[in-house]
Parts: sequence; C-alpha cells; structure tokens
Amino acid sequence: MEACPGSQFWGRRFQQAGHELRIIPAQFVKPYLKSNKNDFNDAQAIAEAASRGSMRCVPLKTTDQIELQALHRVRQRFIVERTAVVNQMRALLLEHGIVIPVGRALFARRLPAVLADPQSGLSPRLSQLIARLRQRWLALDEEIDTASAEITRIARESDLCRRVCTVPGVGPVVSTALIAAVGNGAAFKRARDMSAWLGLVPKQYSTGGKSNLGGISKRGNTYLRMMVIQGTRALMIHMKRDQSRMGLWLREVEQRSHPHVALIALANKIVRICWKVLTSQQSYRPFAEAPSAA
Repeated sequence: MEACPGSQFWGRRFQQAGHELRIIPAQFVKPYLKSNKNDFNDAQAIAEAASRGSMRCVPLKTTDQIELQALHRVRQRFIVERTAVVNQMRALLLEHGIVIPVGRALFARRLPAVLADPQSGLSPRLSQLIARLRQRWLALDEEIDTASAEITRIARESDLCRRVCTVPGVGPVVSTALIAAVGNGAAFKRARDMSAWLGLVPKQYSTGGKSNLGGISKRGNTYLRMMVIQGTRALMIHMKRDQSRMGLWLREVEQRSHPHVALIALANKIVRICWKVLTSQQSYRPFAEAPSAA
C-alpha cells in the first residue's frame, strides 16, 4: 500500500490479520503511474513499485510513536500560531505609528505601557482588540508550556530517549522527535542512511563518471531536521573546542569552511552518533580528552 493518512492504522490491521506489510512512499510510486490518475492506475502503480526488490518502504510505527509525533505536531502548531498572533499585533500597532523593537519578550514588556498611554492614539476599539490578542497569546503560552512539560516527562521515562539525550546537542525535544520518527533506528542499515534520510548530506547530480555535489538535499522529516540543527547550533555556541576530539575536529572544519557548512557537518555527525546509540543499546560515552600538544 501507499504511504498516506490512515496507512499506519490499516497497516496494523493487515499485520494483525497475518499479512506481510509493505508501505511505499508516494514519491517512489509516482514514477510507475501510467496515464491519468485514477484508482485503477494508482493500484497498478503501487503493485508495480512493490514488485521491485530494491524498493524502500516505510516502517510501521507503534501507537506510542504516533501519539508522540502528534504531540510534537500540536506543539509546533501552537508555536506557529503564537508567532502569527505576535506579528499581527505588531503590524496593527505599526499602522498607528507605534514601533516596538524585535523580540517577543520585549514586546510583552512594552505592550501594557502602550495600551495604557493616552497619547498613543489608539482608539478604545483597537485597544480592546489588541488586549484580546494578548489574551490569546497568553493562552498559547500555556498550551506550549504544557506540551513541553509532557515531552520532557516522556523523555525522562523512555529508555531510548534517555540514551539519545546523552549525545551532545540532543535534549528532550530532539530525542522524542527522533524516537517518534525512527524508533530504534533498525530501519537503517548504517548511520549515513539515517543522515541521508534526514536530508543532511549533499545533493548529488552525477553522470559520466563525474560527481557533482551541491547543497544539502533537505529531504525527509523537515521538523526533525529543524530541531536537530537548532540543537547543533546551541552546541556550537557552548562547545569548548580545545577540550574534546570533536571540538578539535569542529575547529578544523570551521577554519576551512563556511560557518553554515560546519553547522550541517556537526549536525550530520550528531545524527550518526544517535543512530549508533539507538542500535547498539549503549549510552554515548563522553568526549575523549583532546590529545595534548607535544
């Protein structure tokens, strides 16, 4: 069957009935679609794709993984909605000549004074409207804090999440998002496969024996890649380069590459370490001491 909304549910039903399950991503079925799209042609394309021995399939997720992924999706929706509310409030004030510097915390501190200032030029109707948006903002803050606390609790109780959290740059949010997406990592044969699935390897366009590598492919789980890169950026800021072998490696990469390239290279290394931690059932061993200068 083709990967789509509901495929995980029906996959569990078919598996319980004793069938061998193969869920194929839609982008791998599309090349086998002949002529126009209809149910018959779709079924024929899925059957044709499934007959290929090298076809890549989507692993069946557990119920816990699906629920954990849903928690992340809802939390991210709250964050996006909060950003939209803040931007709308800022735009409404800007239409009346009230400019507040960038920053959500600074905006929250200055907003009460703006609404209370009789010289601001805001009408009672607009002030009331902005106050209602502020209440919506506060409600979204509470929803985000509740979801974040639930994610932290799950990460503390899960053995897989605890092991992944030992990897530098990985916290409760990244670890739970990773487990929700890949489980124990058994679907990947090697660490590079998981990194390539996440879109952290160069895009390749090679022909005639000539290899052309571009920017990162950015394929796979967009949300998980964003979380991994954010954790990596925090690690780059706080890592002491001269106290670990990884720090010395990162310093060499930074000297010969653009900072963004070094960031993606470190994110790639962290994802590979996470795969090893998941598949070996061992926690990450802390950084080895950097070799002393002779």
